[in-house]
Amino acid sequence: MTQAAAKPVVAAFDFDGTLTRRDTLFPFLLHVAGYVKLFNKIIYLSPVLAGYALGFIRNDIAKVKVLRSFLANMEMTRVQQFALQFAQQKLPGLLRPEAMQRLAWHKQQGHRCIVVSASLELYLRPWAADAGFDDVLGSRLEELDNGRTSGRLLGENCFGPEKMRRLETLLGPREAYTLYAYGDSRGDKELLSAADFAFYKKFGEDGKSD
Repeated sequence: MTQAAAKPVVAAFDFDGTLTRRDTLFPFLLHVAGYVKLFNKIIYLSPVLAGYALGFIRNDIAKVKVLRSFLANMEMTRVQQFALQFAQQKLPGLLRPEAMQRLAWHKQQGHRCIVVSASLELYLRPWAADAGFDDVLGSRLEELDNGRTSGRLLGENCFGPEKMRRLETLLGPREAYTLYAYGDSRGDKELLSAADFAFYKKFGEDGKSD
């Protein structure tokens, strides 16, 4: 057996737009807030959303503004309850069947399967545990000492270079394992570039990744 063949194999999947048919942040916020509040908040946030769409506002800055608008000062246990409900009740209907078939193939091969996503770990973790993933690397929501969330992110948004930084923190030097990577957007560029086997938009052209 060669040294390369002896390496462990890792399959890293982006979530929004790769494993799912669309972005999941606003569906989650809809689950938290309801239609009326969501509509009013989107109107309020429209300058931020337009600035992000036009490239004037960075991904992480826009994301925190959105999260703070919906979640700031909410009890973290309540947010976690919403996240668990969303993972169990809503996410299954947003998945790409062909992406889940690919996950099943990697699991059958005994590969270590990891979600690497800018989506919130709050709902990624319960969903990924049920789906059979080994690890989740996502964006984390900050919890204050009073048990409420600030709506800000704890650490960096898991986007772009941060995806590879988080993967290397978990797994060690990149050369120690063989990497399959699946993504669909510029936020996956560094992850795909580092992979031995990179798959860009393998599961369809629609959808937008975070």
